Amino acid sequence: MNHGVPHRATVGQESIVFVVDDDPLTRGALSSLFRSVGLGVKVFASATELLEHPLPAVPSCLVLDVRLPRVSGFDLQAELGRLGVRLPVIFVTGHGDVPMSVKAMKAGAVDFLTKPFRDQEMLDAVTGALQRDRKRLSDENSKSDTQARFKSLTPRERQVMSLVTAGLMNKEVAHRIGISEMTVKIHRGHVMRKMGTRSLVDLVLIAENLGVRGQEAQGN
Repeated sequence: MNHGVPHRATVGQESIVFVVDDDPLTRGALSSLFRSVGLGVKVFASATELLEHPLPAVPSCLVLDVRLPRVSGFDLQAELGRLGVRLPVIFVTGHGDVPMSVKAMKAGAVDFLTKPFRDQEMLDAVTGALQRDRKRLSDENSKSDTQARFKSLTPRERQVMSLVTAGLMNKEVAHRIGISEMTVKIHRGHVMRKMGTRSLVDLVLIAENLGVRGQEAQGN
């Protein structure tokens, strides 16, 4: 397949359930079910329709039929993964078996339901999937904020951050990069303030997550 990435366009924070099923009765029933509990829902008759639709950056999940015309549910899941779209997937099928469910879960699906399923089963699966996506989006936003804070540091501040989070004392940092210990303390204070941290432990965790702990760079 040669599709562009269905981008996660930013809108409000309402949740959306995407449904891909070639059976119009199933699409209608699921749409009514999700709307009855206040969820946003968008339905598609094929994988191609979904791939051509922009996906908003709000907590979302995908209810996906395994057997679809032309592009199967498994193929769509693989294509979304290739495109970097990390929607939690709930597979549904009228022809389920154990090997099929194992394949779905190994591929990263969060649930696998066999038709006919109970409404509550579906709602429970969707609730869990949306919670999972909500956490993922929150983590991604937090990481973006941290990266922006790190970019606000001067080259010297990044150098000091790298060394102090690697375990060096202020005087050791001063000796390593050829500045006074007092200057190191000043840079360290600036780093703590700009990164929004109150302790060295927090700063170490941030440096570890950013991959800059002990990665000494040239300062000015």
